[in-house]
Amino acid sequence: MTGKLPFEALSVETLATRLGANEALCSHIGRDTTRWKVREVGDGNLNLVFIVEGAQGAAVVKQALPYVRLVGDSWPLPLKRSFFEYHALTRQEARAPGSVPAIYHFDEGQALIIMEYLSPHIILRRALIEGRQLPNIARDIGLFMARTLFRGSDLHMATRDRKADLALFADNVELCDITENLVFSDPYFDAKMNRHTSPQLDGIVAELRGDRDLKVEAQRLKHIFAANAETLLHGDLHSGSIMITDSETRMIDPEFAFYGPIAFDVGMLLANFWMAFFSQRGHEQNGKRDAMRAYLLDVTVETWSVFRTEFSHLWRTERTGMLYQKSLFEDQGDRLGAEQALDHMLHKVWTDMLGFAGVEVHRRILGLAHNADFETIADADLRATCEAKALKFGRHIAVNRRQIHSIDEVNTLAALLEGENRI
Repeated sequence: MTGKLPFEALSVETLATRLGANEALCSHIGRDTTRWKVREVGDGNLNLVFIVEGAQGAAVVKQALPYVRLVGDSWPLPLKRSFFEYHALTRQEARAPGSVPAIYHFDEGQALIIMEYLSPHIILRRALIEGRQLPNIARDIGLFMARTLFRGSDLHMATRDRKADLALFADNVELCDITENLVFSDPYFDAKMNRHTSPQLDGIVAELRGDRDLKVEAQRLKHIFAANAETLLHGDLHSGSIMITDSETRMIDPEFAFYGPIAFDVGMLLANFWMAFFSQRGHEQNGKRDAMRAYLLDVTVETWSVFRTEFSHLWRTERTGMLYQKSLFEDQGDRLGAEQALDHMLHKVWTDMLGFAGVEVHRRILGLAHNADFETIADADLRATCEAKALKFGRHIAVNRRQIHSIDEVNTLAALLEGENRI
């Protein structure tokens, strides 16, 4: 199979025939296609995903479709998103080794990537819904974000390389458009594809959509997202794009990768831990989840702390790009100047991170693509109670982000809202 053939979507029935001669796949799972077992596992919003098992092992085959799978062919989407995912994965592996699946093969024409099968890993979101307390996720994710975001920026990269990369990922227009609309605009008016738990949330939804301060802040955040090409982002970093075991954490699905603000990935990720926190009351069928709630808040504290610490370490040891050159500071004996600049940068990341986290909470409850954390709560009244608390939380941290000075303040607010009993 070559990239020159017309695009054709794979299926469980056709995969072995079409990929049976693919050297990369055969070398990992075995050449006898009669022993291949193919199953489709893609439950995401955009793509086909297959696990292919053979006599020697297993691999994942991921293929883009020319439309948004969640919606159907009424929403066309270019196949080139697999190109951006492939290039993002190679850069993430280089910048944070061992943090993403190994890539075995990429076929641009067929929009498919053959990659490492992660087993016995499961999706982090599923683990959190089940109430599992993973010991390493905060450290692993904090390090991944610091290393990829720092090393993909003008703080570290050679200017020519960074600008070439910026030009390459600038073409990921359609997926950026999805983020720009679904995250920053659609939740705040009656957009066609929005949905929410109704009628239980109708009152608070109307209140949020009439909130001038919130809408202005959401558009200011959209402006930051669109105008600040600081670093190569994962672009869709949430608990559904992370696979875990008790000892290992891997990031997947960076097809939304583009150059944007450092704070975006951090805010999106932490928002998902806060949403998991607010959802726990809906998963208490087998007992109270007080310990799980405390664990999730601790994870936000540790993730942010690890990110800050590692980002600061890289600032001091790998600041080789054209921004804040050491020739202006350390080489002049002005180490304190470099530390002052670092403090300013981390403060900006902190403030913008809170804003991005707030709007991410809103779009996952009011927009098109919802989180299983809430969606798997069968009792609609209980689900709405959990969601309403999260919505209030998102509004507060987005609008008041410049007056919030520590993650402990944020978590105190979350705990207070969780203690409320009414919508």
